[in-house]
Amino acid sequence: MIEMNLIEDLSAKIKLLLKDSPSGDLEKNLNALLQSAFSKLALVSREEFDVQSEILRQTRAKLDVLQTLVDDLEKQNRSS
Repeated sequence: MIEMNLIEDLSAKIKLLLKDSPSGDLEKNLNALLQSAFSKLALVSREEFDVQSEILRQTRAKLDVLQTLVDDLEKQNRSS
C-alpha cells in the first residue's frame, strides 16, 4: 500500500536516535508498529493514484463528448 521507502526512512531515523540505546529490540518493535499503523490507513501508492487519475481524465473526456452529443440531439428534437 504505502511505499516501503517511507517506512525504511522513518526506521533509519529512529535507528540513528536509538543507536546508543541498550534496548536492541526497541527498533524492531517500532518498525513493526509503524508498518502496522501504515497498513491500517487507507493509503495508495503514487503510481496507483496516477493510474486512477488518468482513468478519471479519460472518463471525463468521454463524458464531455457524450454530453455534447445529448445536447445536440435535444436541440434537433426541439427544432422538429
